Amino acid sequence: MSSAVWYFSRATGLVSLVLFTGVVVLGALGAGRFATREWPRFTVAAVHRNLALTSVAFLAAHIASAVLDGYVSLTWLDVVLPFGADYRPLWVGLGAVALDLLLAIVVTSLVRTRVPPRVWRAVHWLAYLCWPVALVHGLGMAENDAAHGWIVALDVLCVLAALGAVAYRIGAKHAGPQLLGGIR
Repeated sequence: MSSAVWYFSRATGLVSLVLFTGVVVLGALGAGRFATREWPRFTVAAVHRNLALTSVAFLAAHIASAVLDGYVSLTWLDVVLPFGADYRPLWVGLGAVALDLLLAIVVTSLVRTRVPPRVWRAVHWLAYLCWPVALVHGLGMAENDAAHGWIVALDVLCVLAALGAVAYRIGAKHAGPQLLGGIR
């Protein structure tokens, strides 16, 4: 395969991080009952859901291109079975852990109406573990890219956005029925 596939894999990985950061941010805001006149709760939920689907598509492209690239020995099993890869087993393994957590979230979301709400909610909490594991996977895989300041800046922005949204959610939970500046 050409170096274009390798660059495509890296690019789709970075885009996946940004998109999944948006999913986490919107999920935390929605759970915190965020709403404004311009962004009612149903809009936040719809954008969250659609962005999640888009994120999964980019992640699939990232994974497929990483396996098909052939630059390193990476199998389809390595993608789902953590820490078994010959190439960078820790970092690829963390990606596999993140993918496995994401698959649990996606599957339970697809059958949400058929599972008890507590089960869906418990599995959905895995997003708060899945996202940082995926972030660390990306940081470890891109250690040579750390020389590129814009990649570090992108990672920092994603972390700040996720932390801000989680802080909002925690604050909204403690604020009671008010919507922290949103509409009532």
